[in-house]
Amino acid sequence: MSSKEPTKTEPPDPEFEALIRYIQENRGLDFRGYKRTSLQRRIRRRMEEVNCDDFATYHGFLEAHPQEFVELLNMVLINVTSFFRDTEAWEVLKNDVVPRLLAELGDHGPIRIWSAGCASGEEPYSLAMLFAEALGSESFCSRVKIYATDLDDAALNIARHAMYAPRDVESVPQPLLEKYFERTNNHYVFQRELRKCVIFGRHNLVTDAPISRINLLVCRNLLIYLESETQNIVLPRLHYALANGGVLFLGKAETQLARSKMFEPVDLKSRIFRKVPQEWRRSLGGSLTISPDLPNNRQSFQTRLLESIVDNSPAAFLAVSGDGTLVFANAMARRLLDVAEVDIGRPFQDMAISYRPAELRSRIEEVQTTGRTLRLEHQEYARPPAEPIRLTIEVSLLYGADGKPFVTLLSFTDTTRVHMLQKELEAAQESLETTIEELQSSNEELETTNEELQSTNEELETTNEELQSTNEELETMNEELRSANEELEVANEELRRQGEESGEYRRYSESILRSMDVGIIVLDQDLRVRSWNRWSENMWGLRSEEVVGEEFLDLDIGLPVQRLRADLERILEKEIPQQPVVLDALDRRGRPVTCRVRLSPLLYESRETRGAVLIIEDITEQSRAETFAGYLGRVIGESLNEVYFLDATTFRFQLVNRGAETKLGYSLEQLKQFTVFDLMPEVTAERFHALVEPLLSGEKQEVVFESRMEGRMRGTYPVEVCLQLFNTEQPPILLAIVHDTTERQRVGADGDEAKAVG
Repeated sequence: MSSKEPTKTEPPDPEFEALIRYIQENRGLDFRGYKRTSLQRRIRRRMEEVNCDDFATYHGFLEAHPQEFVELLNMVLINVTSFFRDTEAWEVLKNDVVPRLLAELGDHGPIRIWSAGCASGEEPYSLAMLFAEALGSESFCSRVKIYATDLDDAALNIARHAMYAPRDVESVPQPLLEKYFERTNNHYVFQRELRKCVIFGRHNLVTDAPISRINLLVCRNLLIYLESETQNIVLPRLHYALANGGVLFLGKAETQLARSKMFEPVDLKSRIFRKVPQEWRRSLGGSLTISPDLPNNRQSFQTRLLESIVDNSPAAFLAVSGDGTLVFANAMARRLLDVAEVDIGRPFQDMAISYRPAELRSRIEEVQTTGRTLRLEHQEYARPPAEPIRLTIEVSLLYGADGKPFVTLLSFTDTTRVHMLQKELEAAQESLETTIEELQSSNEELETTNEELQSTNEELETTNEELQSTNEELETMNEELRSANEELEVANEELRRQGEESGEYRRYSESILRSMDVGIIVLDQDLRVRSWNRWSENMWGLRSEEVVGEEFLDLDIGLPVQRLRADLERILEKEIPQQPVVLDALDRRGRPVTCRVRLSPLLYESRETRGAVLIIEDITEQSRAETFAGYLGRVIGESLNEVYFLDATTFRFQLVNRGAETKLGYSLEQLKQFTVFDLMPEVTAERFHALVEPLLSGEKQEVVFESRMEGRMRGTYPVEVCLQLFNTEQPPILLAIVHDTTERQRVGADGDEAKAVG
């Protein structure tokens, strides 16, 4: 055992934990994963500013002054950021990483970027400029989506407005500043089109589900504020969020990935890493060729060599057959795991090693089912009276020459020293991270102090300029007062003009409603009539002044308004249009009419429903036409003549009437598999195309010819075919009306016989 023991964690301060719980309950911020030393230091700094001596006192201060949350969160969440922070790392990202990433994704694939801990937005907008330069603005807007998340709602609000002071954009190169920012007064606003591609949202890396399929994930100087256990939770989340080949960009003070197997370095100095896919796959291996035994049954040299290698291996090996029997144990397994020769052939589940140091029976079944290798790291194995050791266990399938698994191999490796070294390394790493975090915090505080001093200097200069301009302002004030009276007169004239325009607009709107050839009725939220146009007056016999302000559902008109009650209530509740309703009604003269009523919500600019709009159409003639069309369709469908609707390109059956199904002996689904000339033995495909060509070219409107049709049950029979093309239909339809001429031929034959007899 090493003489270096990790420092024991100090017991939590109950008052401090109560304060953290209160912040979480009132602001939804979960600080449980943050380093307690760093968190306490920042909260104490704020406590000193408000003269609170302990956490309990500050807890009471927060309850009495809710506005204090804003200052506290600004202190704790450390919203220190800037455009292109750490220029050298951004240059590596621009020159090496982004071109390689774009080459891998191709010219048309979507690009997903995540900026975690984005603070006031400088980082995601830096990424937007970087990719816009590489892709061009048009391609950027169509392909790139940048997700920017943070815990601080105030910082996110600043980021969404994308408005920055001159000192905030000092680190932006001048060409990019002129290209992507607009100057308004004394601020710079990020370009609107690119800003639409940046989506801001509140997100907690520790507790919220990560965004998936990310190609570039930027998480700078955030992990250093988290506890080691919390980092071990966050890193797999970052790994999951990245697509295969995705890139992770950390801050210069973060070294967590130096020992992680989930990422490989791309540029370690700039803290740029690439995701390592964690997909355990095992291909079928070949088998060793053992020379055949000699006639005297002595072992071959190869067999003795293999046995010697296995027995002298520092790893312990056990082999379990498919039926769960232990079939092999090497010398190290017998020494390390207390497996004797007599145990060979016993069921593995009856042995102590099957459940100690880890439960292995279910793991064996899992490996046999999935075919994947399973690895258990650093399992504690007690061997009294000796000190416990750590074993790394690997469970895998062995395959025979036929490519099929025939045995499960368990290997046990003593990794006690590796485990101890790893623990010592983690302790040293955590200490180093804490030191780096403190240095980083001090550096950020110095940067903040420098910015505040610069701001104070600018304010003093501004104050001097303001004092100088005050005298000029006093001199001009008298002139402004004189001109104010003139402006008021102009304003009065403008109000009068707006009143006239408003009256003209009202008359214009009313004239439009009067001119509509449909009924338009507008109802308020209480279903009282607000508008009633001239069509409604003519149809129902009530003037506008008689119904405006009345309950619509109480009106005594020829329309059955009570049947609209449920739809109107749904519109007011769900704020979505309803399906049109067809109602039978009576007009003001008592004539029956058919009306289609469309109901929509009355929406103002705030998208809030203020009532309902009814549009009523008289569809009496349309309904009669549709009834007649249905009647005509039924007559044709029941006709004994054969009627075919054919595809004008392939000449396949699309629709036939009942007479066609009866005479041909096929159902419609069966006929759809044929072309029409498949059922005409005397007509080839080329001949049929030649017959139809005058129709397709527009030379003729109708083609009539005689042929023979082949029915399924009755065989062939003579027919007369009349073809017409309906080009205006989509798609065009070729109509064939087929007359069975069997009876016509029979009459002709009887006439010939009569002549012959005469």
